[in-house]
Amino acid sequence: MSAAPTARRRCAIYTRKSSEEGLEQSFNSLHAQREACEAYVLSQAGEGWEAIATTYDDGGFSGGKLERPAIQQLLADVDAGKIDVVVVYKVDRLTRSLADFAKIVERFDASGVSFVSVTQAFNTTNSMGRLTLNVLLSFAQFEREVTGERIRDKIAASKARGMWMGGTIPLGYDLRDRELVINPSEAATVRSIFSRYLDLGSARKVSEELASQGVLSKAWTTRHGRRMGGLPIERGAILHILQSRLYIGEIVHKTEAHPGLHAPIVARAVFEQVQATFQIARERYRSRPRRAPTALLAGRIFDASGEPMSPSFGYGKQGRLYRYYIAMSLQKGRLDASVGDEVRRVSAERVEAFVLEVVRRIAPAAILEIGDLAAIVERLELRSDHTQLQLSVGRLFGGEHADLAMGRLQARLAPGERAFWEDGNRVSVRLSLPVRLQLRGGRTSFDGHLPTQQASTIHAGLVAALRSAHAELDELKASPLTRVSELTEARAPEGQHRRQLSRLAFLAPDLQRAIIEGRQPTRLNLRTILKSDLPLDWAEQRRWFERMGAV
Repeated sequence: MSAAPTARRRCAIYTRKSSEEGLEQSFNSLHAQREACEAYVLSQAGEGWEAIATTYDDGGFSGGKLERPAIQQLLADVDAGKIDVVVVYKVDRLTRSLADFAKIVERFDASGVSFVSVTQAFNTTNSMGRLTLNVLLSFAQFEREVTGERIRDKIAASKARGMWMGGTIPLGYDLRDRELVINPSEAATVRSIFSRYLDLGSARKVSEELASQGVLSKAWTTRHGRRMGGLPIERGAILHILQSRLYIGEIVHKTEAHPGLHAPIVARAVFEQVQATFQIARERYRSRPRRAPTALLAGRIFDASGEPMSPSFGYGKQGRLYRYYIAMSLQKGRLDASVGDEVRRVSAERVEAFVLEVVRRIAPAAILEIGDLAAIVERLELRSDHTQLQLSVGRLFGGEHADLAMGRLQARLAPGERAFWEDGNRVSVRLSLPVRLQLRGGRTSFDGHLPTQQASTIHAGLVAALRSAHAELDELKASPLTRVSELTEARAPEGQHRRQLSRLAFLAPDLQRAIIEGRQPTRLNLRTILKSDLPLDWAEQRRWFERMGAV
């Protein structure tokens, strides 16, 4: 009776070398590892072992992390069931991290894949083999940490001798024989940055001036052929250059500065003058009266372009604190606040109050305070024609079922508002509100249809003007409420201003009530009425009000 044929076991060989040194040779370390592994697989041919044609070689990649192309391809093929055995020359070729090794073995076990090291005999299918592997990986990780300490000590000693130890080549220098040499044209740019900062006193203005002149950052190509740099020099890069002691011929290691082997570009007196200017600015910043209160919507509020709006504040002439949310592009000076219809700046107090009113209206329990917004609001987008508000359903409705919560929310929406469920791990609802917030003359206004439950601020001047108009017309016997029989004694108001003001008394009754109750369009004020050709027909007046914003 013949024996049953041995099942075929597909073997994948993985090789790795930490450095790129020697990889250009016709026979390198990767080839040596592969030959040893192929010989081992061939010795197990009687067990059905057979090396697959796919190669998994990581040349020039450290074993301390898993961001390696070949190891990622290997793990993907393991998950796809294309491999039965993974063969390496030594365990540390696969990884030098004990935590990463545990993750790799877990994926191997999930796919029924065995793991073999040619020079270290063990079997991962039993507990003793796993113990052996963990011991070996512990020593490999220890060796990696000791190597890291040795490299850090070497870098510290080299910098103490004034040597540049690598990294991005700074603007103003070129790299020759591992030493920094001055690039004349770029060095002129660096000197110009220092001198112009002393003249202008603003890194942002220096950045704008360089951009107008077409000056770009240093461009270079990585070892993988990727083009880097060659971009406008932003404010942050300007500040980094102005504070880098590299330009006065020094090498910095942590908190210590050492004389460098490279030539300086900027005179020490100029550098120290710039640092003194920085110190004055820091002291001025620390001496501010007080910091602004916590911005509740920080990290949650965005403009129409999807850019985050950062909190900012300032003080008025009387010392009053004003808070704002400002788009990043406006803070960097790339776009004026009045350009286009996009919202770039809003009053923090006004927008937070607006959001609180919306949340209070749709929440099951309206007992909410302004501080609750940070937990409820997930995202607020100030679009050019409406407002998008995304809220956490869990925070808003507690443990209610999603369908029930949505039904209760829909019942509380005002005309023109819409609600949509958001997908994802966190259940949230996205509201589309037909309201546009805009900063005008230092005040945030609301354009569009405000929710009926949210009243605008009562315009005291407008209400007083309305009452004054009625009182004067009543005194002149010309009030709309005057009996027809008494109109024979009516007199017209004296002066153009009084005649214009009297038109308030002839507004439709519902429009006058809206003004008294503070439900008038937020763009409506006394100056608007006096300068507008307000019709006498009530239907036309209502249409005029609608154009200004819903009542």
